[in-house]
Amino acid sequence: MAEAERIIGTPDTPDADRDGQDRDIEDRDLRDRDGREPAGADGTKEEAERPRGRRRIAVLFAVAAFAYLLDLVSKMIVVAKLEHHEPIEVVGDWLRFEAIRNAGAAFGFGEAFTVIFTVIAAAVIVVIFRLARKLYSLPWAIALGLLLGGALGNLTDRIFRSPGVFEGAVVDFIAPKHFAVFNLADSAIVCGGVLIVLLSFRGLDPDGTVHKD
Repeated sequence: MAEAERIIGTPDTPDADRDGQDRDIEDRDLRDRDGREPAGADGTKEEAERPRGRRRIAVLFAVAAFAYLLDLVSKMIVVAKLEHHEPIEVVGDWLRFEAIRNAGAAFGFGEAFTVIFTVIAAAVIVVIFRLARKLYSLPWAIALGLLLGGALGNLTDRIFRSPGVFEGAVVDFIAPKHFAVFNLADSAIVCGGVLIVLLSFRGLDPDGTVHKD
């Protein structure tokens, strides 16, 4: 009887072996169509991490856009309403709004090196874009977004404001007593930098890993 069954064509392999053969055929079909190996456990993990990374990048650019637009609008208002006018006292003489043009860095330092500050701001932006490709940490996304928005805000002034391209003076207007006059872009840069220092002390890297060094 067994001999007859084999002649008729009844398979004598277990169902598990047959299922395994079917999976091999499906895998070969996938490789033929896509040109790559089917995703295993590592592939599944990598695919699961991609949406999370994209969300962090979206947060980075959302924060950067908010900081940039806030800085841009504030400077437009200051130039239109406050420049060439008397300062506005906000908290007595402890805090005033006073429009000034700053060709250098904070405290007016380096006014002869405006082009260098422009190059530095552009380099910071390039570095942030490179880091964004490996970004999986939400706090880092917020910190880098603040840095990017602030750098873009001041870089816009350097490029488009007088006296010329890459030599433009930044519009500053927030004037605390006994302190440098600054703008919202400077505030975003400082807040982003402080957050990065705190994250580094905690051992959190941009890719989401935590080290104990």
